Amino acid sequence: MQVNTLKLQPPYLEFTTAVFLICISGCIPGPVKEYWDNGMKVGPEYSKPPAPVSVDWIDKDDKRIRTDPEEHRKWWKNFNDENLDQLICFATKQNLKLKEAGYRVMTSRSQLAIAMGEFMPQQQSMQSGMNQIGLSTAVANRQFIPQNYYPQYNFGFGLLWEMDFWGRYRRAIECSSDQLDSAIENYDEVMVTMLGDIGESYVLYRYFERLVELMKENEEYQKITLEIATARFKGGLTSDLDVEQGQSDLSYTQSQIPLFSRFQRLENNRLCTLLGISPEDLGKKLTKKPIPLATKDVAVGIPSQLITRRPDVRKAEREAAAECAKIGVAMSELFPHIYINGSFGYNALNNNALFTSHSFYGQTGPGFNWNIFNYGRLINGVKAQDATFQASVARFQYSLVQAGAEVESGLVEYLKSQEAIKEMEKSVAAIRKAGELVIVQYKAGTSNFNRVSVVQEKRVQRELQLALYQEASARGLVKVYKALGGGWQVRLDGCDDDANISNDPKNLPLPKTEILKPVAYFEKKNEKVDK
Repeated sequence: MQVNTLKLQPPYLEFTTAVFLICISGCIPGPVKEYWDNGMKVGPEYSKPPAPVSVDWIDKDDKRIRTDPEEHRKWWKNFNDENLDQLICFATKQNLKLKEAGYRVMTSRSQLAIAMGEFMPQQQSMQSGMNQIGLSTAVANRQFIPQNYYPQYNFGFGLLWEMDFWGRYRRAIECSSDQLDSAIENYDEVMVTMLGDIGESYVLYRYFERLVELMKENEEYQKITLEIATARFKGGLTSDLDVEQGQSDLSYTQSQIPLFSRFQRLENNRLCTLLGISPEDLGKKLTKKPIPLATKDVAVGIPSQLITRRPDVRKAEREAAAECAKIGVAMSELFPHIYINGSFGYNALNNNALFTSHSFYGQTGPGFNWNIFNYGRLINGVKAQDATFQASVARFQYSLVQAGAEVESGLVEYLKSQEAIKEMEKSVAAIRKAGELVIVQYKAGTSNFNRVSVVQEKRVQRELQLALYQEASARGLVKVYKALGGGWQVRLDGCDDDANISNDPKNLPLPKTEILKPVAYFEKKNEKVDK
């Protein structure tokens, strides 16, 4: 799929002819005028590719979906859970993937400075030394050498400056600047992903914790039922079938408790990894809480806002811009490299005369180097970079399509689970009452044990199903916030909550503030994003 942001015309590849036309006629042919309009740089000027976005959301008519452009700077606050707040704030300071992304920002910033330095004289050197020289007098034309053994002292400077006549180095600076943008967006993408992962993992942690509670609660019910069955059997009111069935139900329930506890421990370990600490029992530091309750509605804006809200989409767009700038770098190889070369210094037989006017030497002058007869390698290099740019454009467009799909998937999970919760709560309330009644009836002998077992089994299943719907609703909302690109703004706003989850490990390389907020460039960029 070709994108009209790049117009690589054949005259670019025949620019040498245009140069001669300028020299001969003084006119400005088409490609040369474009070169002049681009600030004396070859290669195409970048413009943002077309963005495939939907006009509106699938569930736009649902009253729970609001289209006001709320940014969800601190979306986790909507769950009103101080434990989740503490986990989030601690992770923003300690997550190791986030630190890695921060150091990559610093790497890209240094690479930009290197690219800017290349615009100035590329080679600058100073040399000094002393040589003891011996000349042979046994060869032709050497019989009149007055001194064949002598020392030579030297001190000098050398310079090579390739003039950026075709914009090669300026395009490289553009590329490095775009790559710095991409590194910053990557940092924000890691932040968004990390916050979403913590939210989902915390919901699952509370979900499995709730399952353990339900199984323990059911265990107590079944113990009471088994005691009643045993008493009735000893009193000759029933057979041992009720006892064996009651024991089977109790043992099965007890076998599920360690299973759900294992799943809870796995989420505990995952949370520790996200926090950047060694595994420990977080249950000792987190207060007891139910499954986080999702809000009744959510503000999602409109699909087109994903272009500026999602860091991964912004990163893909910046990567495309960097690849476009590389086309200009590749095209500059088609033309002569114009440079100034010079050196000067002092040469003398002894160090006392080294810095005198008689020992001074120097030379300077322009030159050029032109790679000709390259058998199409340079032209195909331009074509290859053009194809790489087109691929990055497709990657940007795919990231936007994927972003829309992720929002829609989170919304449908959040909305449908809410609807299921409403009806399942009625079912659970009814089955709980039925469970109490059936035990009373069985104790009085007006109901058999099989009915008791069926009612208790249904009660457990529906309690578990309700917990599953609550987990799905909360996780669905987290997925919506994550898909909308919410939370990266904590890099700008900071996190003031008390994040006392663990002792601060002293052996970890805590990043400096400039990693989280390197220079005013962040603020300048985010003003553009917020618009």
